[in-house]
Amino acid sequence: MTDERDAELEVHPLSASLRYEIRVGDELAGFTEFVDSGEQRIFFHTEVDERFAGRGLASTLIRTALDDATSRGRRIVPICPFVAGFLDKHLEFVEYVDAVTPAAHRTVLQFRT
Repeated sequence: MTDERDAELEVHPLSASLRYEIRVGDELAGFTEFVDSGEQRIFFHTEVDERFAGRGLASTLIRTALDDATSRGRRIVPICPFVAGFLDKHLEFVEYVDAVTPAAHRTVLQFRT
């Protein structure tokens, strides 16, 4: 029997639903949501299922999402506290980060309604 900790991890960008997902085997383990505004990618929510907590999946998910966004020429706006905390610890992304502004919050609110 294979321990789920040994299952293959996959991170997928889902542009139609504006999120990245991380899967462990066939199970959805977590996701981060975003909305694009001009050249900015505004990350506003990240969630990892409690069953997968403590395995670094959120960090893997966020790193992959940020790598993808910056490779596409996007600037990062970290409204999500987890993304903001990740960026505080990973200064290699600092040149791609824009400040969170009221306009960014309005963009997310418009997207969610």
